Amino acid sequence: MSWIPALAERVKNLKPSPTLAVDAKAKRLKAKGVDIVNLSAGEPDFDTPEHIKEAAIRALRDGFTKYTPVAGIPELKEAVAEKLKRDYGLKYSDSEIMASTGGKQVLYNIAQAILDPGDEVIIPVPYWVSYPAIVELAGGIPRFLQCEADSGFSLDLDALEDMITEKTKALILNSPSNPTGAVYSIQDLKAVGKLATENGFMVITDDIYDEIRFDGNGPDNVASVMPDAKDHCLIVNGVSKTYAMTGWRIGYLAGSEIVVKACTKIQSQSTSNPNSIAQKAAAAALSGPQDCVSIMRDAFLERRDFIVDRLGAIAGVNCVEPKGAFYVFPDVSSYFGSHYGDTLIDGSLALADYLLEKARIACVPGIAFGDDRFIRFSYATDMDTLKEGMDRFEGALKELG
Repeated sequence: MSWIPALAERVKNLKPSPTLAVDAKAKRLKAKGVDIVNLSAGEPDFDTPEHIKEAAIRALRDGFTKYTPVAGIPELKEAVAEKLKRDYGLKYSDSEIMASTGGKQVLYNIAQAILDPGDEVIIPVPYWVSYPAIVELAGGIPRFLQCEADSGFSLDLDALEDMITEKTKALILNSPSNPTGAVYSIQDLKAVGKLATENGFMVITDDIYDEIRFDGNGPDNVASVMPDAKDHCLIVNGVSKTYAMTGWRIGYLAGSEIVVKACTKIQSQSTSNPNSIAQKAAAAALSGPQDCVSIMRDAFLERRDFIVDRLGAIAGVNCVEPKGAFYVFPDVSSYFGSHYGDTLIDGSLALADYLLEKARIACVPGIAFGDDRFIRFSYATDMDTLKEGMDRFEGALKELG
C-alpha cells in the first residue's frame, strides 16, 4: 500500500465553494453538449469595458510586467482613495489602502490578521458562502444572526445586541447582499456603528456590489453614515462585479493602518503583489468614465423586474424583491416533501439537483448560504436565457407531486 500523507485538521472539514462547484458541474454538462441554462454563477455576462482593456494593453506594451509593491501600485491606491471620497465622502491615506488578488483574498487576509483561535465573528444569515470558511480557517468561530424574508432580510438589531460577547471580534456586513440582494437601511448601519464603538469590535463591510443598487441611492456603509465608527470599519471592495472584471482578480481594502499593515505582511508571505497588468486595468476602471456602470446597472434592473415578476406568478414560490446585486433568493420550501418518481425533494440541495438533472437549470441551493428554505438564481445573464430558465423552472415544479 502506498503511503498516504496526513492532512491538517483545518482542511479535513473544509468544504469547497458550493457556487463554484455548481457552476463547474453546469459547465461540464454544457461542454458535453447538454442544453444547460446556467443561473448559478455570480458573474456579469458583459465584457470588460474597452477603456479598461486598453489600459491593460498599454501596460503590456510598456513592459509593466514585473513585481510591484505588495500592497499595490500607487496609481491604484490613489484611484481607490478617490473612489471612496467620491462615493462615500471618506478619506483614506496611501498607508490605509492595499490591493489584493480579488475581494476573497482581502477577506482572508483580514481574518488571518485580526482573529485568534476562539474569537467570534457575527455573520448575518443568509450569507455569502465563503464567510464562515474564511473565519474558521483563521481559528475563529462564526456566530450566525438569522435574518428573515418577511422583513426584507433586514438586521434583527435586538438579536444582534444579544449575540455580542467579550469574544466578539467582528461583524461581517454585505450590502447589497449576495444572495438576497438586500440593502441595509441607514438606520441599521448607524445602529451597527453604535454597537461597534460601544463594544469594541470591527465591522467588515463587504461592498463588492455597492454600485449595483436599484433604489436610486448611492453607495453607503457604516463608516460613511457614522463617521465616529470609521476606525472600527474595514472596507472590502473590488472591480469584479461593477466593471465585469471577475477574471482580473483585483480587490482592495481600506481601513485602519494597523490592520492594513498586518494584512500586507500576511500577503507578502502568501501571494505577494496582485497581478501588475490587472492593477493598471483596475486603476483605469475606478478613475475612468463611469457610464459603463450605469449601462450594466440598467440592464440588471430590467432583468430583476422580469425574474421577480415570473417568480411571483409561480404557485408556492415567494421572493423578496432585491434592492441590489444580481441575485434572487426565492423561498421554495413549499415544494419540500414532494416527489419526482422515487426521488424525495427534502430540501434545497435535492431541489437544485432535480432542477439540474431534470430541467437542465443550474441554481445554487440555499443551504450553501445558511438557509435551506431557498435557492439562488443569478440574473447576470441575457433576457433570452432568463426567459428559458424561468419556463423550465415553472414546468419542473409542476411535475412534482
